[in-house]
Amino acid sequence: MKSLYIVAALIFIAVASDAQTRVVQGVLTAYNKYPVANIEVSAKKSKATTLSDSLGNFSIVCKEKDQIKIKPETFKTVSRKIDKHTADTLRINLVFMDSKKNRDIAIGYGYMKKEDLTFAAEHMQQENNEYCSYTNIYELLKGKFPGVTVDGSAGSYRVFVRGSQSINSSDEVLFVLDGSAGASIDGLHPCNIKSISVIKDGMTAIYGTRGANGVILIDTKRGD
Repeated sequence: MKSLYIVAALIFIAVASDAQTRVVQGVLTAYNKYPVANIEVSAKKSKATTLSDSLGNFSIVCKEKDQIKIKPETFKTVSRKIDKHTADTLRINLVFMDSKKNRDIAIGYGYMKKEDLTFAAEHMQQENNEYCSYTNIYELLKGKFPGVTVDGSAGSYRVFVRGSQSINSSDEVLFVLDGSAGASIDGLHPCNIKSISVIKDGMTAIYGTRGANGVILIDTKRGD
């Protein structure tokens, strides 16, 4: 009977362990358009690694609260935290560090086609930025701005700023989009953003009580 309990316990542990893993799929692009092949993608906790295919697609096993890391030559390093809010499919735009040497390396390693890379590097600079590497504005805020907390899921995100002098700890941050206070940022694509500033404490006084929980200023390219 004792042995049966041991077997049952081992099965439970195995099942519980499996339940804490998930398969995350994604696609790697450059200039927010062209697929990037032969790029190594690794998961920090699961220790899994894989390569993107000719269409930039990849699939990798991750553990709970894992982190995906991408450290290719010629492109900037990218990392993505994997948690319960992370979509099963990620779209990651890699930022190319343009130089003649890097163009030769990228073409030689088969990352991109020569004609695509040459055209993109010369005509698509605005798409070659770090903001474009995020799927949506909320992933950008969560991933690039320490102190900003994003809760919820698609359609019901809530954003908070740690350390703000909040008059009500349950209230969310105030967004100021192209000078318009209280504007919605739903649907705002990261590639269309020119700059983001996170302010808190006394610097928010000009927004009155609405800014007591912190303010995030966003200027878009369309707002120029």
